[in-house]
Amino acid sequence: MHSPQIVPAKRHATAFVLIAVFLDMVGFGLIIPVLPSLIAQVGHVDLAQASRIGGWMFAAFSLAQFLFAPLMGNLSDRFGRRPLLLLAIAGLGVDYLFHAFAPTVFWLFVGRIIAGICGASYVIANAYLADVTPPAERARAFGLIGAAFGFGFIAGPALGGFLGELGPRVPFLAAAALSGLNLLYGIFVLPESLPPALRRPVNWRACNPLGTLKVFRQYPGVLPMGAALGVYLFASAVYPAIWPFWGMAKFGWSEGLVGLTLAGYGIVAALFQGGLAGPLARAMGEARVAGLGLGLGAVLAVALGLSNSLAMVLIVLVVTGIEGLVQPMISSLMSNAVPEDAQGALQGGISAVMNLAMLLGTLFFTQIFGIFLAETAPIQTPDMAFYVAAVILLGAWALFWRARKV
Repeated sequence: MHSPQIVPAKRHATAFVLIAVFLDMVGFGLIIPVLPSLIAQVGHVDLAQASRIGGWMFAAFSLAQFLFAPLMGNLSDRFGRRPLLLLAIAGLGVDYLFHAFAPTVFWLFVGRIIAGICGASYVIANAYLADVTPPAERARAFGLIGAAFGFGFIAGPALGGFLGELGPRVPFLAAAALSGLNLLYGIFVLPESLPPALRRPVNWRACNPLGTLKVFRQYPGVLPMGAALGVYLFASAVYPAIWPFWGMAKFGWSEGLVGLTLAGYGIVAALFQGGLAGPLARAMGEARVAGLGLGLGAVLAVALGLSNSLAMVLIVLVVTGIEGLVQPMISSLMSNAVPEDAQGALQGGISAVMNLAMLLGTLFFTQIFGIFLAETAPIQTPDMAFYVAAVILLGAWALFWRARKV
């Protein structure tokens, strides 16, 4: 039974959490189309060098988030959800301001590290909703967060591409304004969801980010599937890592067109994951859907490298929605392999794998892109990163089917 001290939080909790996640994803998506131009402008470098700097910036953000996310979660158990959620929102706002006014590349890195340390607001948002939502209603509540996350990413790049036509710093000012409004909303209307009686001291051992991976070794078959998932996530990092740089280098896309293609992909991903994941899993089985997604992902990565028109790119983006089902299918298979009282630990481990894979993958593919786009490259092409990703995806496909036989 929920404590009566939590009841007042229900009035505004769901609305605030959904708006917070939506606006944070809008703010994140706003900056993607213009980041190449901003790095090139601030750093006085060409697109090849800008892509490599962008990779290191993403790595700095991801590493800070990976190292500090468990600490932030534990601090929210000790001091309450409200201050940590507001801190996360404020941290993103500061990051956007650093980007909007940065005189050098150094300050871009400072902003990214601050955002990573403050943590992703959706992590604390999930804990907040768990506090104020009865167990029977939590699946629906978390589903709404996923929908807000997806809609924010659809709206963000489209709006960022439009604003980017006015200058590469304009979307960052807009994102900072959104974060500021979200912060003010939270300060004035958001009550605390975790009463003092339910708080606990900080568990410093649980703050070890690598400690969450221990669950993979405890149950048969989970570690091999986790390895396959990690390799897949590493390879799929090629898309967020180089997409705006690749579109500009290969086709001369404007910021607006980059934003529209990202928004289009967001719509496709939402349709597949929201509408087709369940029916396909029931019709084919989770393992077959995951295997199909991995194999098709390798083919589609090559197809993107060979594409010679926007029309072909859009066709590939539509079909690649199937690849987006790989992570939920493998996660479901892993979830079915562990007992109910280990589900939280498993999800923590999967989150750690995702963060590490995205960190390393983004850094790896931006460097590949920059090396092969430079004039000194042995083979000058903007497509090499996609070909390398295709080979790695085939490796993930092989690892997955081997894991299924264990």
